[in-house]
Amino acid sequence: MVKAIWNGKVIAESNNTVVVENNHYFPPESINMKFLKKSGNKYTCAWKGVCDYYNIKVDDELNEDAAWMYPEPTEAAKSIKGRFAFWKGVKVE
Repeated sequence: MVKAIWNGKVIAESNNTVVVENNHYFPPESINMKFLKKSGNKYTCAWKGVCDYYNIKVDDELNEDAAWMYPEPTEAAKSIKGRFAFWKGVKVE
């Protein structure tokens, strides 16, 4: 079971992640969305397309743009469509 943990809370947990560029992409049903809120920021990857960033908030701590998701990735990255990945101190183990 792969888990994404930040500030002592499990943000995501799944046996069904897809690894791309050393990042685990978690299926949407494995995400505890009470901790995530879309930040409004976006990023364009040359081969994956445009992703949406999400802030993670646990208790009173905010980790800005610490998660991302590709809602409509390119054909080459279709395996990560709608899946979430993490960085900025989020421990994935």
